[in-house]
Amino acid sequence: MVFTVPKPRLWWRAAAAPAAGALPCLAFPAPALWWFAYVALVPWILLLRSAPTGRRAALEGWLGGAGFVFAVHHWLLPSLHVFLFALAALLGLLWIPWALLVRELLGGRPGPWRATAALVLVPAGWLLSELARSWQGLGGPWGLLGASQWQVPPALRLASVGGVWLVGLLVVAVNCAVALLIAVPGARSPAVAGVTGCVVLTGAVWLWAPRPEASGGLRVAVVQPGLTADGTTAPERRFALGEQLTRTLAGQRPDLVVWGESSVGEDLTARPDLARRLAALSAEVGAPLLVNVDARAADRPGIRKSAVLVGPLGPTGDKYDKMRLVPFGEYVPARALLGWATSVGKAAGENRVPGSAPVLMDLPGREDVRLGPLVCFESAFPDMSRHLVRDGAALLVDQSATSTFQNGWAPAQHASLSALRAAETGRPVVHATLTGISEVRGPSGERIGRPLSTSASTARVYEVPLARGTTVYVRFGDWAVGAALAALAAYCAVSGARSARLGKPVSAPAPEPTPPPARRARG
Repeated sequence: MVFTVPKPRLWWRAAAAPAAGALPCLAFPAPALWWFAYVALVPWILLLRSAPTGRRAALEGWLGGAGFVFAVHHWLLPSLHVFLFALAALLGLLWIPWALLVRELLGGRPGPWRATAALVLVPAGWLLSELARSWQGLGGPWGLLGASQWQVPPALRLASVGGVWLVGLLVVAVNCAVALLIAVPGARSPAVAGVTGCVVLTGAVWLWAPRPEASGGLRVAVVQPGLTADGTTAPERRFALGEQLTRTLAGQRPDLVVWGESSVGEDLTARPDLARRLAALSAEVGAPLLVNVDARAADRPGIRKSAVLVGPLGPTGDKYDKMRLVPFGEYVPARALLGWATSVGKAAGENRVPGSAPVLMDLPGREDVRLGPLVCFESAFPDMSRHLVRDGAALLVDQSATSTFQNGWAPAQHASLSALRAAETGRPVVHATLTGISEVRGPSGERIGRPLSTSASTARVYEVPLARGTTVYVRFGDWAVGAALAALAAYCAVSGARSARLGKPVSAPAPEPTPPPARRARG
């Protein structure tokens, strides 16, 4: 009889991968453990570097990516149901290249040069995954790792230089360095140098990056009706409640009153009585109203979400139609193929019509102020706010509604994005919602006044500081993305040239040696 020692089972790795991938979600609101982001990827990196084969690393990269996507978007579960699992599995595929890169650069016992390269290329590989999923059709840039640092002033200063992308690169680089310190004693010097370099870079940016220059102020009122007495947000009830709350602003001398997304449920052309009521409100308060119409247009086909500016004489003619719609929430991609999603969740029964171009609005009575409107989901896209500011926006206004996810993490996650957009552009951001969280951020991303919680039903005036000047990010855009992609391209070119010179593919380094198997015993 021959007894053999069985091979180590790998089932635990398959279970550990999605759990490790989900850990970074704790750095985002509502937990908001921002410091945890700098070590949250370490378990996943350690798992990938020890993968016995490239195929195994790819599997664990996919499972970990699916775990990350599901954890950051878990609040969508009541709306998407089982479809959220399918969506997480699809988007998880985007982390396979990153997983293979981690194994190749950190597997085995990397020397100083490979460890140093990993500190640059592993963050670049992560950024590549984030870029791919940031396409609107794949869900957009919600849950970017750099966005977890929304309440950290040095990180916001980094965002003013390289956007949320530069912040994300720094966070992944620190994770990579910590993994090297734990698993590769011989790479301790590059790891320490990497962490030191990140700290020095942050400090240098803090001292060097230009700060926004004060340029007057603006009194902006945010009207948040909240849930009505019957616990709904029915269009007629929320309009009436918005009217009631807006009237309380009379005598407070606001320069602008902002209502949330879908605050008006009928087209103002088809309902001139609603337009007259809004005009009367504007005259009573002494300020224009920026409302949001979510309705089928009378003069154009389809349903649109439009930011509309209304003055004492009625709509001023300034209107912005939401350009980037929420997949499944406002339209179903490839409806002929994926239309079944409407039967298992709260997917859009009819596709809304997107707008065609951004719009700047002149603020009546303030010739020096132009408004840059965004609608809800669009505040997640750094390029949209950047282009509005480049075109001359002095104030960014995001009209939002997250009442469907009132008791989840979504309201806090969405509100946190306003800090990133303000810091990137050097312009204040007003985030006005129907049911909270509404808040205002200054030109450096700092919070102005007290936010309105999800339980609040009120109108509040904020003293919003304006600023002039241009941030590095507004001027040069996504240069950090270009640098990261260039580093990856150079690495691929060098690897390809070396492979051609050797006449065979360059394989990933072997994992660390394991003890030899036990000797067979005969009996």
